[in-house]
Amino acid sequence: MILTLCIFAFTLILIMVRPRPLNEATAALLGAILMLAASIVSPSQAYDVLKTIANILLFFLGLMIVCAVADRAGFFEWSALKAIRLANGQGRRLLLVLFGLGAVITTFFSNDATALILTPIVYVLVTRLKLNPLPYVFACAFIANTASMMLPISNPVNLLPVDKFGLTLSAYLRFLLLPTILAILINIALFAIIFRKAISTSFKYDSTGFSVKIDRFFLFTCVGLVLTALGYIFTSLYGKPLSWPALGGAAFLLIGGFAFHRLTLKRVNSGISWSILLFIFSLALLVKGLDNAGVTHTLGQALANLSSRGSLGAIMATSFGTAIGSNLINNWSMMLISVSSLGNLSTSIPIFNHSLIYSTIVGADLGPNIAIIGSLSSMLWLAILRKKGLDIHPMQYLKLGLMVAPPMLLAAALGLYVCSLF
Repeated sequence: MILTLCIFAFTLILIMVRPRPLNEATAALLGAILMLAASIVSPSQAYDVLKTIANILLFFLGLMIVCAVADRAGFFEWSALKAIRLANGQGRRLLLVLFGLGAVITTFFSNDATALILTPIVYVLVTRLKLNPLPYVFACAFIANTASMMLPISNPVNLLPVDKFGLTLSAYLRFLLLPTILAILINIALFAIIFRKAISTSFKYDSTGFSVKIDRFFLFTCVGLVLTALGYIFTSLYGKPLSWPALGGAAFLLIGGFAFHRLTLKRVNSGISWSILLFIFSLALLVKGLDNAGVTHTLGQALANLSSRGSLGAIMATSFGTAIGSNLINNWSMMLISVSSLGNLSTSIPIFNHSLIYSTIVGADLGPNIAIIGSLSSMLWLAILRKKGLDIHPMQYLKLGLMVAPPMLLAAALGLYVCSLF
């Protein structure tokens, strides 16, 4: 067990520090190779892990292609321009509209689309309007995490427990719809208070230089996005793999993009982060090593002790514990460990408290609102803004996160407890 923990800790340090030439994916791969070399994980188990998370990897691949085509068609820029028009020259109203837009994009296209695609568009637009960009780019980052509880597809991390425990959309919404709405409302209210001076200004919107060509490719893409979103909903309702509509939507949009001569293989490939897929698979192998060493079983027993003391205490402890863990070891690592631990727990006790599963989703989705390292999308959000010339220090994010995230976690956990009573 000691060797396994050392390899895991060493890998996490490499992921966070990212010494050159390593990045998140190659650091995680190095740890996975060490697990295999030390015979902690066997090659056959590695293959089993790949089969287990294949749906998640394929979903992520399809999602990245869909977002790349939508971005090429100008869909996200068009959405941001609509938001500015709806704001009617008021900075406070613009913040509210962007929260709404970010929530919708996150719900149907995942938190990554909001953080990585919407953020640079919003930054460019608000700087042209001579507004303080901080409230608006922070809104993109925070709503990307906060609204990512809405549906299983809203955050790829959610697919880990959804796949493991076979969660249906009806059960998912029964437990998490109310907590998500509460968290979003608190997020908006606290931002309106914290940034009240920065958003109190007005602006003049001039459509000069702000335009998106509404052509046949754009309309085709909108149809494809609607069909993909409907596919997500129907497959979730019937418990089918979510990679099906993601890949189906990607194929539909790719065919149209090439038919309209608006896409090239190079452009599509640039929109796919292959390293993300390697990162997820390598982390899964690392957690399999922890599972083999008995670490996740020990954590499962600890969760069993919490569960026996009352569901409210267990929900609170699991939500906040997962959130804290996400900021220490990244929410992908934390969710993988939590799912494995809960899997051991569900098979060892006769009456398993299913609200604990949803508590981990609350913690893993809201937790990254505390620190940049909580999620990969937040780290990439920071890197994108720095490339645009806006240098946000991680401490700025942390200070804001410590004011906003705990109340959201508390409200979401209480909402989950209320939902678990019915």
